Amino acid sequence: MSYAELVQSRLHIPTWVYNTLLVGSASLLIAVSAQFALRLPFSPVPVTGQTLAVLLIGALLGRARGSAAVGLYLVEGASGLPVFAGGKAGLAVLWGPTGGYLIGFAAAAYLVGWLVERGWDRSPLTAAGAMLTGSGLIYACGLSWLAVLVGIRQALPLGLYPFLIGDAVKIALAAALLSGSGTLKTRLFDRAGA
Repeated sequence: MSYAELVQSRLHIPTWVYNTLLVGSASLLIAVSAQFALRLPFSPVPVTGQTLAVLLIGALLGRARGSAAVGLYLVEGASGLPVFAGGKAGLAVLWGPTGGYLIGFAAAAYLVGWLVERGWDRSPLTAAGAMLTGSGLIYACGLSWLAVLVGIRQALPLGLYPFLIGDAVKIALAAALLSGSGTLKTRLFDRAGA
């Protein structure tokens, strides 16, 4: 059971209203986290807060709502809303050097949500494993597309190596937040009599 489902079971509002508010708010959180962007002079890929937001959204909302939130974010950006890093928008961003990472966000939110729904949020080690797996999927998608654009020899120094330390910090932070909330979720779930 995801955190979102646990909260929903305690509320008395229609499911469609709850889902709309949750998915819409999460897509807004991703958009805001994208604006915390640091351009590296040697890479077309910026450092942003998106990875942390996407991993936590997948974990907290679950696979369906988490990937829907990322999907909504991508539609917002593709349709011209300035939600991508640095206030960018449009289909050209999805076809550009960061497009693979953006698409990878949806897959990672789904995967992390799926892992958390199976109990990977209950300990710091498994929570870190879920976040690392999701981050690895983002890199796989991002680097694959970047390699198409710049070649495999350039993809790793431009799209992987400069980001490893920052992503390790994001993964540790997300895992710490998730494992702490996983304990809370277990207590609430047990208290709910499920």
